[in-house]
Amino acid sequence: MNLRAVVVAIGVLAGMPSHAAPVSEAAMALHRRVLVLDSHIDTARFLEQPGWNVLERHDAARDLSQLDWPRLREGGLDGAFWAIYTPQGSRDLEGRAAAVEHGLAQLMRLRDMVARHPRQLGLALGSEDARHLAAEGRHAVFISMENAEPLASDLALLDTYQRQGLRMLGLVHARNNDLADSSTDTPQWHGLSPAGRQLVHRANCLGVLVDASHASDEVFDQLLEISPVPIVLSHTSSRAITNHPRNLDDERLLRLARKGGVVNVTLYSSYLSLEKDDPRRAAALQPLYVPLRRMAALQPEEYKALAAQIGEVERRYPKAKASLDDFTTHLLHVLELVGPEHVGIGSDWDGGGGVVGVEDVAQLPRITERLMQAGYSEAQIAGIWGGNLMRLLDRAQAFPATDTTGYCTVRP
Repeated sequence: MNLRAVVVAIGVLAGMPSHAAPVSEAAMALHRRVLVLDSHIDTARFLEQPGWNVLERHDAARDLSQLDWPRLREGGLDGAFWAIYTPQGSRDLEGRAAAVEHGLAQLMRLRDMVARHPRQLGLALGSEDARHLAAEGRHAVFISMENAEPLASDLALLDTYQRQGLRMLGLVHARNNDLADSSTDTPQWHGLSPAGRQLVHRANCLGVLVDASHASDEVFDQLLEISPVPIVLSHTSSRAITNHPRNLDDERLLRLARKGGVVNVTLYSSYLSLEKDDPRRAAALQPLYVPLRRMAALQPEEYKALAAQIGEVERRYPKAKASLDDFTTHLLHVLELVGPEHVGIGSDWDGGGGVVGVEDVAQLPRITERLMQAGYSEAQIAGIWGGNLMRLLDRAQAFPATDTTGYCTVRP
């Protein structure tokens, strides 16, 4: 039986469509026992919106949000890497200045969110923090960065971010920046720029995980070559299953595993299925996204009206969404290829993530049930849900103190 047939068989075990089947008591119990971590969410962008409160229940259809305190409790999400995402702007003086300001503002908003809600949230700086916070019933907020353009004009800013809690660094997003080539842009640097190599060196010596999601194949190859610490893919799927440049091919996934790295399979539909959206959807949404990018300047009523307009477009031209079966096909393929010790999950909530069957964070136990049905043990599932990522973070943080090669005493 091929992999897709296995996935279909798993999906009909309950005698109903996979997105409608209830989660079993056994799966829910196991899900609650293990430490559940997500390697990439974009919910920090909502902190720009005046009046938005992470403790209040939100709704994707009403205000576009997929994650909040009530729903992450329902979904058993013990912690996540909250990304500081900076849209790639112009690479002139004005654009670089805007990137610096945006990144630091996002960092402070994240720190402020944690400080304002100490009973529910806690800043996590390492794996032990995540375990302690989960035991206390608090959500572990790890800080990551998606697109390192805020650092491009001053690489020393990485030290500032690290002191404030940054523990994972994604170099690039959908367009090339001053540090690296993107997987979805025309090559400029053919991998890392000289400044990008310096930034990777400094990240290694600060104990910050380097994230290759969104980076080109050449960047990935160079990171495996130059980094003395295994790297992570925070939200990436299988190119063998879906031939999208944002995914990674089997040969590179195997090399990642041999180097000790971890790939976190994503719930982002466009990387799981090549089904195309109605072109009228993009045409209708484009003018609405312009004010959405200025969320910090919108009053609550203005945002509510904008969200309603976007919701109407979503109803008129629904996004071509992948299914839980599509995600499971990717997840099981990667697990079989590299082994469960090198796999995690990065949802991309509030950044486009979500499939039919797992449309917000409250539905995460469905993934645990799929893993159980595929025959993975509790220990293996615990690794997939966060143990593997924490092992990698431990290794990255130990490197500066254990380096005996002189790597951290020289500049690249």
